[in-house]
Amino acid sequence: MTEEIENKFLTPERFSLIIEEIVKAKKMTHMEAVLHYCEQNELEPEDTKKLIGKTLKDKIALNAQELNMLPKVNKLPI
Repeated sequence: MTEEIENKFLTPERFSLIIEEIVKAKKMTHMEAVLHYCEQNELEPEDTKKLIGKTLKDKIALNAQELNMLPKVNKLPI
């Protein structure tokens, strides 16, 4: 019963897992996976704002930097 209830409500952790599965299965970036999920579930991308946690946000930013959509951040050599 609790699993049924859990499946109806989307948490940031569950959303991140779903996006990761889409990324691996369809070989797309995290941003593309979020947009794909929104399209498949008839959601506006703005509606996922509360579902995107820090880890997923960092992965989206990294993808954007790799695609030159965001400026690259200098990293300190370690």
